[in-house]
Amino acid sequence: MTQSLTPTTSLRAFPDHTQLPESDGTFVKNFQEHPQCILLTDSLETTLQTLHPDGMYAIGQDSGIYWRETDPPERGAEAPDWFYVPNVPPLVDGEIRRSYVLWREYMVPLIAIELASGNGSEERDKTPLSRTPEGVTQKPGKFWVYEQIIRIPYYAIYIIKTGELEVYNWVNTRYIRLEPNDRGHYSIELMGVELGLWEGSYQNQTQRWLRWWDNQGNLLLIGSEQARLERLHAEQERQRAEAESQRAEQERQRAEAESQRADREQQQKERLAAYLRSQGIDPDLI
Repeated sequence: MTQSLTPTTSLRAFPDHTQLPESDGTFVKNFQEHPQCILLTDSLETTLQTLHPDGMYAIGQDSGIYWRETDPPERGAEAPDWFYVPNVPPLVDGEIRRSYVLWREYMVPLIAIELASGNGSEERDKTPLSRTPEGVTQKPGKFWVYEQIIRIPYYAIYIIKTGELEVYNWVNTRYIRLEPNDRGHYSIELMGVELGLWEGSYQNQTQRWLRWWDNQGNLLLIGSEQARLERLHAEQERQRAEAESQRAEQERQRAEAESQRADREQQQKERLAAYLRSQGIDPDLI
């Protein structure tokens, strides 16, 4: 089951997503990040419709997950490159979400994905929350926050430069690094999908991408791939129907030729019988 957080009993004392910064002012770190996040979301559409026929889910991209109040506020947030939260409304009080504020929500994200431009050390940082002797609060590491505070069930780190993928599962208060299955994918059981690497071209970039597969190993297609596949199937069906039509026409022509041959034979028999009768011979006695 997806873990949940109980909201505080005095919500008015804590800011909501409209009162907190929606950005920490940092740049997107690489040109693959934006199309990669679109690819992850687009290919999950059918799966999420099946999991949430009521539309109750949210997906964040470079959006802050606020887990504590700080000054400045953004120091109390982590912003995964991509994350998915089940069983929450996509809008809050009719407004588009600007961030995900844990003290205002019941559900934690089910999976967070980080696209590491460096060697992954920032994404693996387990530095705990602490204070210096002078009383200054030290910002904790991203891994520690996901594991010890938010407790996101699945955490994936994709190191773009090397094409290395690490996937962790939260078990008994800590993250356990998962091993890939025989297909080289990582099972995300709570979603019924697998996460892995796919090499191909997307949005004018040919490289390795994070992709989803179903639990039978079938690649989950994005909309343009699905449309292309449907066009291919339609063309194959057209060609099959055309071949069937040609076969039927050939069969009709063969039957017509056979009928004409039979007619010619019958005419020849009739002419022969008439000739024999003219010679006083009964053709039935021959």
